[in-house]
Amino acid sequence: MAEKIKDIIIIGAGPIGLACGIEAQKKGLDHLIFDKGCLVNSLYLYPMNMTFFSTSDKLEIGEVPFISHNPKPTRSEALEYYRRVTTHWKLPLRLYEQITQVIPEGDFFEVITNKGSYRCRKIIVATGFYDFPYLLDVPGEQLPKVLHYFKEAHPFFGMNVVVVGSANSAVDVALELYRKGAKSVNMVIREAEIGQNVKYWSKPDIVNRIKEGSIIAHFNSKIEKITETEVHFITPEGQKTLKNDFVLAMTGYKPNFELLESLGVKFHEDEFRTPVYDPKTMKSNAEGVYLAGVVCGGLKTNKWFIENSREHAPMIIEDIARN
Repeated sequence: MAEKIKDIIIIGAGPIGLACGIEAQKKGLDHLIFDKGCLVNSLYLYPMNMTFFSTSDKLEIGEVPFISHNPKPTRSEALEYYRRVTTHWKLPLRLYEQITQVIPEGDFFEVITNKGSYRCRKIIVATGFYDFPYLLDVPGEQLPKVLHYFKEAHPFFGMNVVVVGSANSAVDVALELYRKGAKSVNMVIREAEIGQNVKYWSKPDIVNRIKEGSIIAHFNSKIEKITETEVHFITPEGQKTLKNDFVLAMTGYKPNFELLESLGVKFHEDEFRTPVYDPKTMKSNAEGVYLAGVVCGGLKTNKWFIENSREHAPMIIEDIARN
């Protein structure tokens, strides 16, 4: 039997999903927050030594102060902060519970998960994008040596590693591997240079390491094939092969488009597959479905961050409370 009808079901227990839950709590709206992983799962998947670009005050939600040791907080500090926020507000979480189907039933939705069935009046999608990596789509990508997430450099000590990409995550990984004793670090980069949006404190570092040859960068290049012992890629000078133990594909991530499509959300005809929504209320074209956070940018995943999408939560809940 399905539980009693909730006012709202929030999909995604990241910072913006939690912010929506807090605003719902303030309005006395009965809600649940689901995530297929742990609390703030995307932040948990970040590298262990990662430092945020934002200052701690810009990551705050629910009027709970975020005090960090330095102006820019670490991953560890952020995880502790959002645990504290969740406990303070006593948010109703359903962690490690994946939503498998959402069925519209007139004025309600039936939400089916791997653990049960629920009914609600409104749905907020706050799923972010970090759970769905861009794939290389090359032979050998399925090998265990190919990874799309990086936690720390220690397992790669003494190994020959290829890093794919040129944005912040790829640069951070390459520098960390070099400093923690990887035998060799090669970067395979589609573009002609390191990404323009790389953090200002990292860019000179990676440029200098490449210039001195500590990290080898192959620009205007593309992976062609991965084997258990090698990586084959195309460069402007022709095909090259590297002896290789691990490939870290830091090629970026994308929203869960399948979920949005299943809910009836439409997309603008632009290169970013931007979902259709009202910027004043964050209501999508699909009746009863709201969008919050990074998912609103479609493939433009650098448009929305915690600091500039926190405001989505009160906008959404105000609209729901009015209706």
